Amino acid sequence: MSVSKLEPKLFACQQSMELAKKIAKEYNAPLGNVITTKFSDGEYQPAFEESVRGRRIFIIGSTFPPADNLMEMLLMLDAAKRASARHITAVMPYFGWARQDRKDKPRVAIGAKMVAKILEAAGATRIMTMDLHADQIQGFFERPVDHLFASTIFMPYVNSLNLDNLTIASPDMGGSKRAYAYSKHLMSDVVICYKQRKKANVIGHMELIGDVQGKNVILVDDMIDTGGTLTHAANLMMERGAKSVRAICTHPILSGEAYERIENSGLTELIVTDTIPLKKNISKIKVVSCAPLFADVMHKVQDNTSISGQFLM
Repeated sequence: MSVSKLEPKLFACQQSMELAKKIAKEYNAPLGNVITTKFSDGEYQPAFEESVRGRRIFIIGSTFPPADNLMEMLLMLDAAKRASARHITAVMPYFGWARQDRKDKPRVAIGAKMVAKILEAAGATRIMTMDLHADQIQGFFERPVDHLFASTIFMPYVNSLNLDNLTIASPDMGGSKRAYAYSKHLMSDVVICYKQRKKANVIGHMELIGDVQGKNVILVDDMIDTGGTLTHAANLMMERGAKSVRAICTHPILSGEAYERIENSGLTELIVTDTIPLKKNISKIKVVSCAPLFADVMHKVQDNTSISGQFLM
C-alpha cells in the first residue's frame, strides 16, 4: 500500500478521552495506543505505542486549563513529529487561551497568538477547532485552520423545540454577529444586551436593547465560564416579560459558582457541546455531542474534499 493510501490514525489526550472515543466511533476507526509515564513531581511523558511513520494522524484534545492539558497536546505533537508522521492535525474542539486575542491594556500578553506559535513549533501541520472566541485567531497561524461552527449541530436541536415567537439574543455587544447569523437561519428577531464590567467576570451594569415581551428567547454565545453574564441576561429578560429564556453555549467551561447560578436562574435550559467535559450534571444542562461533526470533517480532510458544506455561519 502506498504512503498516500495509508489510513490515518487517531490519538487522544487524556483530558478529552471520552470525546475522542465518540469521535473515533463516528469515524469508524480505533483510537491509537498512547502510554503516559508519570513522574513523582508531576511531570509526564506520552509515548505512541505503535508506528505513525508516513501516516496522517489526528491528535484530539481540548486545551482548557490547567496548563497541563495544553502541555500534553504539545508533547504529543512533538512525539509525532519525531516519529516521522506525515501530517499532524491538532484536533482542539476547545482552543484554550482564546480570550487573550489582543492587547486590551498595556503590558499584557497576547496568549492566543503565543499558543498558536507554540503549536506550530511543536509539530502541528493543521489545526481543527470549533467556535473560536475571536475569528481573527485563525490569522495567528501559518498553517491551515479548519474553524468549525457549532451552529451546525445546535440548529437541528433548536428547530426540534418548535418555539413560537422565537427571538435570538446576544449577552453582549461582541456576540452580536453570532446572534444575527443564528437569527438569519431561524428567521427570527434579535435583541442585544449591553453590559459594563467592574472587572473580569464581574458585571457592573446591563441593559437590554430590544423587546422580549411574550417571546421565547435563545441566548447564544461561544462559551460560558462563571455564568454571570448569561444568568444576569436571562433574569433581566424574564423581568422584561419573556415567555422563556434558553441559552446556547458551545464550550461549557463552568467555573466557580456557575452550576449554582444556572440552577437558580431564570434559564429554562442551557444547551452546550461536549468540547469540555462537565464537572457535574444538572437538570438544566443539555449536552449535544460535537463528535459527528468532527469525525465528518476529519474524513473530508483525509479525502481532500471540501468541508464548506459544514458551515451554517
